[in-house]
Amino acid sequence: MTRGLISVFSMLMFASLAFAHCQVPCGIYGDQLRFEQMLEDQKTISKAQTQLNELTDGQIDAQSVNQIGRWIATKEEHATKIQMTIASYFMAQRIKVDNPKYVKQLTAAHAVMLHAMKCKQSADPATAKGLEKAIFDLYRAYEGKEPDFDHSH
Repeated sequence: MTRGLISVFSMLMFASLAFAHCQVPCGIYGDQLRFEQMLEDQKTISKAQTQLNELTDGQIDAQSVNQIGRWIATKEEHATKIQMTIASYFMAQRIKVDNPKYVKQLTAAHAVMLHAMKCKQSADPATAKGLEKAIFDLYRAYEGKEPDFDHSH
């Protein structure tokens, strides 16, 4: 029994360290990659919304219901990933109070979180477009320039 408790305790301790890894000053993570990952998540949300609308356009059978559930879960997962990136990477670490662009960056980060929430609540493709715009607006507020990576649909 004690051995099992030690194993569980070790796993929980490791899991919390792994989750918090990016909040130690290791210098491994990069801003550019965070933006690219959020845009990839946004594109997945957009695809999920398109598929949901297609699946509900005709007769709904058991297979459609199954796929609808999967697309909703995917949409939720990717919207949550974006919210977690904003909260645990940008807001907790990268957006600094002493930065003259603090309010602009914080406002833009908050807009990304709100748009991700709207994507969870809706299957309207306009919400994914709004999220994409919010991510690009955050990039502009954060980097002070136009995005310099290829992202197009």
